[in-house]
Amino acid sequence: MATPAIHPSTLTRRGLLTATAGGLLLSGCGRNDQGAPGTSGSRAQDSREIVVGASLELSGPGAALGVLQERALRITADELNVEGVQVGNMRRKIRVVLRDNASDPRTAARQARELALKDNVHALIGGTLAETSLGIIAQAQEIRIPFISLAYGDGIVLPLAERTYVYKVTPDSQDVAARLVQLLVTREHRRVVLVAGHGLHGDAGVAAMKRATEAAGVDLARVVRLPRTGDNFRPVLRELADRGPKAVVVWTHPPDTGEAARALRIVGYRGPLYFDPAAVNEDTLQERNLSSVEGAYAIHPISLGGSTLTNTTNAALARRDFVFRYIQLYGGFSGFAPYASDALTLVTDAARASGTVDHGRIRAFLRTQVSEGMAGAYTFSPSRHSGLERGSLGVYQVSHGEWTRVS
Repeated sequence: MATPAIHPSTLTRRGLLTATAGGLLLSGCGRNDQGAPGTSGSRAQDSREIVVGASLELSGPGAALGVLQERALRITADELNVEGVQVGNMRRKIRVVLRDNASDPRTAARQARELALKDNVHALIGGTLAETSLGIIAQAQEIRIPFISLAYGDGIVLPLAERTYVYKVTPDSQDVAARLVQLLVTREHRRVVLVAGHGLHGDAGVAAMKRATEAAGVDLARVVRLPRTGDNFRPVLRELADRGPKAVVVWTHPPDTGEAARALRIVGYRGPLYFDPAAVNEDTLQERNLSSVEGAYAIHPISLGGSTLTNTTNAALARRDFVFRYIQLYGGFSGFAPYASDALTLVTDAARASGTVDHGRIRAFLRTQVSEGMAGAYTFSPSRHSGLERGSLGVYQVSHGEWTRVS
């Protein structure tokens, strides 16, 4: 795993305080919704808190994404709680009520409703899978509570008329596809095959890559759709390998990314691999996948390699503090974009700017935020609820088992 060289003496005062917080300031968290120890159940709302509900994939096919976002939430809640958040004339602590949706859209929808109506949260975060995010969206819109999705897929915030309370912190598929195709052209690969995952994330990739390749005059020779997570990928990929493609784009999320790469190598494909941002995950660089993904390229936000000791902007210092805390708690940093961290910060910034925790006011200030987050720069507007800027994307390559920035 890529681990930036960081010494504790380089951290800000707030970062050092956070590093000693021990995770105790994030309450109401658990991996179930039966009120077990570590969960808040239907605890009465404290007027001195900002309460955020989070429905994440801590188990099931989306766990490779959801668990990392849980970690980001914990670190950022502790960071914010060092001083609290000034909302009007009151400094409030952050409380996150966490639920495991088990990667099931119906469970995510039920949890969103319970979090809003029983736990009285001020905003919702979650859904690292597009399917679970869509389950939450229906409830957020009906109840009129702000929701920030952590999933990939452009349809999450569109059409705007039906997504007035919904925002997204992941990159737009069209921006990712444009950067991927630009990289393919630079490397003189003008004929490419797309391997897209099962589900809505794969659907978005297919649509975006078709538009981007057509615009750039690149031949999208074939689109192959993977079966569901856990199924055997080799049969659908064997015929592809037999045709000898010069380049393959794999657009899916872990654990399918690593599984698809391994299957491609097993059936005989030896050419270059290109990944979408969801591939940047601890699972992809697991030992079982390393020989298959070595040399692969990925488009990903700047959080993957943007923290250096010489970069002293506030955003860079915040990223460095985050990485140090992550390494301290979990023993290594995978470089994934900490979308949940940005989502929680966006909610608290909206509450601070509005001077209230009212749902409508938080929503109104979310849609005008311009900020620099952990993943990159965000610009939201009434006509743009997907705020991560295209310029926040970089090109990375797996080199000796680590992600290295190349552009």
